Amino acid sequence: MNLAFIQNMGGGGIVTILLFSLAYFILWVYCLVDALRSNFKDPNMKLIWVIILLFAHGLGPITYLILGKNSKTTN
Repeated sequence: MNLAFIQNMGGGGIVTILLFSLAYFILWVYCLVDALRSNFKDPNMKLIWVIILLFAHGLGPITYLILGKNSKTTN
């Protein structure tokens, strides 16, 4: 594995990437826990959202935050 690009980034670039990665991981975990703990109007929606969050890493949490809130019950 060629990691030559890391040598040219400097310390600030690596820290920035690590911070964005950590923030995205926290967002992903929040969405996954929220989907597992929520009650949805359709019982299959919980499974569908968990699968989306597990396999669509790039857009899964953002899609859940935009569209997932509308499919929950208001208990």
